[in-house]
Amino acid sequence: MKQHIVLVGLPGSGKTTVGKLAAELLQAAFVDIDALITRKQGKPITMIFAELGEAAFRDMERTEMAAALAGVPAVIAPGGGWAAQPGALEDARPRGFVVYLKTRADTAAARAATPGNRPTLMGEDPVARMGQLLREREPFYLKADAQVDAERHTAQQAAEDIVALARTRAGW
Repeated sequence: MKQHIVLVGLPGSGKTTVGKLAAELLQAAFVDIDALITRKQGKPITMIFAELGEAAFRDMERTEMAAALAGVPAVIAPGGGWAAQPGALEDARPRGFVVYLKTRADTAAARAATPGNRPTLMGEDPVARMGQLLREREPFYLKADAQVDAERHTAQQAAEDIVALARTRAGW
Protein backbone atom coordinates (compact mmCIF):
# COMPACT_ATOMS: atom_id res chain seq x y z
CA MET A 1 0.00 0.00 0.00
CA LYS A 2 1.37 3.40 -1.00
CA GLN A 3 1.96 5.62 2.04
CA HIS A 4 2.10 9.37 2.38
CA ILE A 5 5.60 10.78 2.75
CA VAL A 6 5.56 13.00 5.86
CA LEU A 7 8.56 15.31 6.26
CA VAL A 8 9.65 16.41 9.72
CA GLY A 9 12.47 18.63 10.88
CA LEU A 10 13.33 22.08 12.12
CA PRO A 11 11.98 25.23 10.52
CA GLY A 12 14.47 25.83 7.70
CA SER A 13 15.37 22.14 7.29
CA GLY A 14 13.90 22.18 3.78
CA LYS A 15 10.53 20.52 4.29
CA THR A 16 8.82 22.81 1.77
CA THR A 17 11.65 23.15 -0.76
CA VAL A 18 12.65 19.48 -0.70
CA GLY A 19 9.04 18.34 -0.36
CA LYS A 20 7.98 20.15 -3.54
CA LEU A 21 10.88 18.61 -5.47
CA ALA A 22 10.18 15.12 -4.12
CA ALA A 23 6.47 15.44 -4.94
CA GLU A 24 7.33 16.52 -8.48
CA LEU A 25 9.67 13.53 -8.93
CA LEU A 26 7.01 11.18 -7.52
CA GLN A 27 4.27 12.85 -9.61
CA ALA A 28 2.32 13.37 -6.39
CA ALA A 29 0.65 16.29 -4.68
CA PHE A 30 2.57 18.39 -2.18
CA VAL A 31 0.65 19.45 0.95
CA ASP A 32 2.14 22.32 2.98
CA ILE A 33 0.16 22.31 6.24
CA ASP A 34 1.29 25.81 7.34
CA ALA A 35 0.33 27.25 3.93
CA LEU A 36 -3.11 25.60 4.16
CA ILE A 37 -3.72 27.06 7.61
CA THR A 38 -2.49 30.50 6.52
CA ARG A 39 -4.82 30.45 3.50
CA LYS A 40 -7.85 29.25 5.49
CA GLN A 41 -7.30 31.73 8.33
CA GLY A 42 -6.40 34.61 6.02
CA LYS A 43 -3.41 35.55 8.17
CA PRO A 44 0.17 34.46 8.74
CA ILE A 45 1.07 31.85 11.34
CA THR A 46 2.67 34.53 13.54
CA MET A 47 -0.68 36.34 13.77
CA ILE A 48 -2.52 33.09 14.53
CA PHE A 49 -0.06 32.44 17.38
CA ALA A 50 -0.40 36.03 18.64
CA GLU A 51 -4.20 36.24 18.40
CA LEU A 52 -5.34 32.69 19.16
CA GLY A 53 -2.33 31.08 20.84
CA GLU A 54 -0.22 28.04 20.06
CA ALA A 55 -2.87 25.58 21.30
CA ALA A 56 -5.41 26.86 18.77
CA PHE A 57 -2.79 26.65 16.01
CA ARG A 58 -1.88 23.07 17.01
CA ASP A 59 -5.59 22.13 16.83
CA MET A 60 -5.77 23.55 13.29
CA GLU A 61 -2.55 21.72 12.39
CA ARG A 62 -3.90 18.42 13.76
CA THR A 63 -7.13 18.84 11.76
CA GLU A 64 -5.28 19.63 8.52
CA MET A 65 -2.88 16.71 9.01
CA ALA A 66 -5.77 14.31 9.59
CA ALA A 67 -7.45 15.55 6.40
CA ALA A 68 -4.22 15.26 4.39
CA LEU A 69 -3.53 11.75 5.71
CA ALA A 70 -7.08 10.70 4.79
CA GLY A 71 -6.52 11.72 1.16
CA VAL A 72 -4.63 10.33 -1.81
CA PRO A 73 -0.97 9.57 -0.93
CA ALA A 74 1.08 12.76 -1.16
CA VAL A 75 4.20 14.43 0.18
CA ILE A 76 3.13 16.28 3.34
CA ALA A 77 5.10 18.99 5.16
CA PRO A 78 3.70 19.87 8.59
CA GLY A 79 5.25 22.67 10.64
CA GLY A 80 8.48 22.06 12.51
CA GLY A 81 6.71 21.56 15.85
CA TRP A 82 4.10 19.08 14.65
CA ALA A 83 6.14 15.93 15.35
CA ALA A 84 6.61 16.96 19.00
CA GLN A 85 2.85 17.14 19.64
CA PRO A 86 1.41 14.28 21.72
CA GLY A 87 0.28 11.43 19.47
CA ALA A 88 1.16 13.18 16.18
CA LEU A 89 3.64 10.61 14.89
CA GLU A 90 1.51 7.71 16.09
CA ASP A 91 -1.54 9.16 14.30
CA ALA A 92 0.43 9.51 11.06
CA ARG A 93 2.04 6.06 11.11
CA PRO A 94 -0.78 3.90 9.69
CA ARG A 95 -0.85 5.92 6.43
CA GLY A 96 2.43 7.82 6.50
CA PHE A 97 6.13 7.10 6.10
CA VAL A 98 7.91 9.72 8.20
CA VAL A 99 11.23 11.17 7.03
CA TYR A 100 13.41 13.40 9.21
CA LEU A 101 15.25 16.10 7.25
CA LYS A 102 18.29 16.36 9.50
CA THR A 103 20.18 19.65 9.66
CA ARG A 104 22.22 21.63 12.16
CA ALA A 105 20.59 24.42 14.16
CA ASP A 106 22.77 27.17 12.66
CA THR A 107 22.03 26.04 9.09
CA ALA A 108 18.29 25.85 9.79
CA ALA A 109 18.34 29.30 11.42
CA ALA A 110 20.07 30.83 8.39
CA ARG A 111 17.56 29.21 6.01
CA ALA A 112 14.57 30.19 8.18
CA ALA A 113 15.66 33.81 8.43
CA THR A 114 12.71 35.15 6.42
CA PRO A 115 11.26 37.67 8.87
CA GLY A 116 7.76 37.38 10.24
CA ASN A 117 6.69 33.87 9.30
CA ARG A 118 8.30 31.76 12.05
CA PRO A 119 6.57 32.40 15.38
CA THR A 120 8.99 30.19 17.29
CA LEU A 121 11.93 32.36 16.15
CA MET A 122 10.48 35.81 16.76
CA GLY A 123 12.47 38.33 18.81
CA GLU A 124 15.33 36.13 19.91
CA ASP A 125 18.79 35.08 18.80
CA PRO A 126 17.66 32.77 15.97
CA VAL A 127 20.64 30.39 16.21
CA ALA A 128 20.28 29.99 19.99
CA ARG A 129 16.51 29.56 19.65
CA MET A 130 16.94 27.01 16.85
CA GLY A 131 19.41 25.10 19.03
CA GLN A 132 16.81 25.02 21.79
CA LEU A 133 14.14 23.81 19.34
CA LEU A 134 16.49 21.09 18.11
CA ARG A 135 17.16 19.90 21.67
CA GLU A 136 13.41 19.84 22.42
CA ARG A 137 12.23 18.31 19.16
CA GLU A 138 14.98 16.00 17.95
CA PRO A 139 13.92 13.12 20.25
CA PHE A 140 10.63 13.15 18.31
CA TYR A 141 12.28 13.64 14.90
CA LEU A 142 14.49 10.62 15.61
CA LYS A 143 11.35 8.45 15.81
CA ALA A 144 10.92 8.94 12.05
CA ASP A 145 11.04 5.90 9.77
CA ALA A 146 14.11 7.29 7.98
CA GLN A 147 16.52 10.24 7.95
CA VAL A 148 17.78 12.31 5.04
CA ASP A 149 20.81 14.55 5.31
CA ALA A 150 19.50 18.05 4.60
CA GLU A 151 22.76 19.59 5.78
CA ARG A 152 25.33 18.40 3.23
CA HIS A 153 22.97 17.45 0.42
CA THR A 154 21.45 19.93 -1.99
CA ALA A 155 17.65 20.17 -2.02
CA GLN A 156 17.65 18.11 -5.23
CA GLN A 157 19.83 15.38 -3.67
CA ALA A 158 17.63 15.28 -0.56
CA ALA A 159 14.52 15.01 -2.76
CA GLU A 160 16.11 12.14 -4.69
CA ASP A 161 16.90 10.40 -1.38
CA ILE A 162 13.25 10.78 -0.37
CA VAL A 163 12.09 9.36 -3.71
CA ALA A 164 14.36 6.35 -3.22
CA LEU A 165 12.92 5.81 0.27
CA ALA A 166 9.37 6.20 -1.06
CA ARG A 167 10.01 3.58 -3.73
CA THR A 168 11.81 1.07 -1.50
CA ARG A 169 9.99 1.49 1.81
CA ALA A 170 6.67 3.33 1.30
CA GLY A 171 5.01 1.52 -1.59
CA TRP A 172 5.70 4.03 -4.37
